[in-house]
This record gives sequence, structure tokens and C-alpha cells, in this order.
Amino acid sequence: MEMIQSNPIQPAVKVLLSYATSKTKVDQEYDLYIHSPARKLYGYYIDQELVGCIGIEIGDAHQCVIKHIAVSSALRGKGIGREMVQFINHHNSFSSIYAETDRDAVIFYKNIGFHIMSLGEKYPGVERFACLLSGPPLQHTTSN
Repeated sequence: MEMIQSNPIQPAVKVLLSYATSKTKVDQEYDLYIHSPARKLYGYYIDQELVGCIGIEIGDAHQCVIKHIAVSSALRGKGIGREMVQFINHHNSFSSIYAETDRDAVIFYKNIGFHIMSLGEKYPGVERFACLLSGPPLQHTTSN
């Protein structure tokens, strides 16, 4: 994995970020990764092809918020998301990692050890979930 810092945004990065945010917000979110020292965007590459990305924001007390996480649709379910979270955790030793997500992704976070709490219907008809990982770094496990 390596940090993504190219300006302007590369097409592959734009596609991946569009999976994690609305297409209308991709450029704005990417701009925050380029200009905010608290934000970092990392890419996951297979054979020099970008297949995943994870964007974080580092807060006080060395806490981390996952702002965006996305994997190429053809490679989902192969452990890439887990590996990206493990990389972030192992290379930064955060006291906690937090993510907010929807019902579609909550199982992903639960399966890699995050504690899940419903935030209720934050938007009309959309239940959101708080996902928190605290304590020692994730242990490497093989995925099914």
C-alpha cells in the first residue's frame, strides 16, 4: 500500500472514491486528502493496478476515522478491505479507529473486530451505524 497524492485526481482513484461517496463529492473529498494534513489516502495495488483505497482522518489522542474505504467490485470479499484496515492500524498504532457506515457494510466491520452500535435513522429511511475498534492492532487472519 502507498499514499496517494497525485494532483489532479487519477481516473482509477476517482472510480474507487465514487464507491465510497457520492459521485458529486469525489473531487471535493479528494481535495481534502491533498490539502489537509490530518487526512491521508492510501491505495492498495495488485500488479501495479489500483484495486482499493482507504482514506483516514487523524484526530486528537491519536484516534483515526475511516472516511472512505473502497475495493474494486470484481475483488470484493477477498480480504482487501481487511488488509487495508490492518495496514492503517499497524503503521500508525492508533488508540482507536472509528467508521460510520450503512447496513450494507456493517457486517464487514463486525467481521474484522469492530464494535457496532446503531445510530438510528440519521437520514430518512437510512439507518447508520457507528463502528469502533480500540485496543491492540488487528491480528492477521485468513479470510474465507
